[in-house]
Amino acid sequence: MNFYIIIPAHNEESSIGITLDSLVNQTLLPKRIVVVNDNSTDKTQDIVESYTSKYPWIQLINSKSSNEHLPGSKIIHAFYKGYETLDEDYDVLCKFDADLIFPNNYIEQLSNHFNKNVKLGMVSGFCYIEKNGEWVLENLTRKDHVRGALKAYKKDCFLQIGKLKRSMGWDTVDELLARFYGWELLTNESLHVKHLKPTGMSYNKASKYLQGEAMYKMRYGFTITLISALKLAYKKGSLVLFKDYLEGYFKAKKNKIAFLVTEDEGKFIRNLRWKGMLNKFQ
Repeated sequence: MNFYIIIPAHNEESSIGITLDSLVNQTLLPKRIVVVNDNSTDKTQDIVESYTSKYPWIQLINSKSSNEHLPGSKIIHAFYKGYETLDEDYDVLCKFDADLIFPNNYIEQLSNHFNKNVKLGMVSGFCYIEKNGEWVLENLTRKDHVRGALKAYKKDCFLQIGKLKRSMGWDTVDELLARFYGWELLTNESLHVKHLKPTGMSYNKASKYLQGEAMYKMRYGFTITLISALKLAYKKGSLVLFKDYLEGYFKAKKNKIAFLVTEDEGKFIRNLRWKGMLNKFQ
């Protein structure tokens, strides 16, 4: 299978080389890697150029955007800068973060999963973070969630869901829409990916309301938002975030911000969310 990989990178001099090392040593090599240097002020560009000089299938794109590290819009803006340079000759499209260390059989294992199941739309391994000298599961979300840091999409699935939304919540709504269109998702617990910078570590204060806004834009409705916000705040160890999420939801509702999904898709999403929550109590 032909794998194309897009890696948005903003000031990643401490990790981008390690990530690229893990990808150029794969047992199944990707056909293309595009690193989008998004307004970096460090040595990210120099490091990536040292790889483009050795590997003709690695490309560097320089992009200018805000220095603010906002989740959602900034990273997807950079993603599309890379996507615009690609041709259509891919079977799987990956959006990877610039701070990951992949096991050397990672892409080969993804390829095996896609080949075995024609209805498989997305696949990933699991993210691990270092704590007290040990690598432990970064357990922010459900184990069946394909994390935003390491998304791999079958081409037909990627196109059918309308590609990626330029919004916080893009890495949740993509899965929900994939299920809406009948695609299956898979997370492989045996594929341990080292995540060098825990999720959200560099997000600034302006991002704190965006999670609630995303829940509104996915048409969760108030009750599901209330439950989801409480659960997420608890996992992140901050009940203050619960208030921020709800405030973001009500701000979005008051301002009538555009939804990310249609009414039919929203109904499906709410039913799926309720089903998932109710199953945990059975």
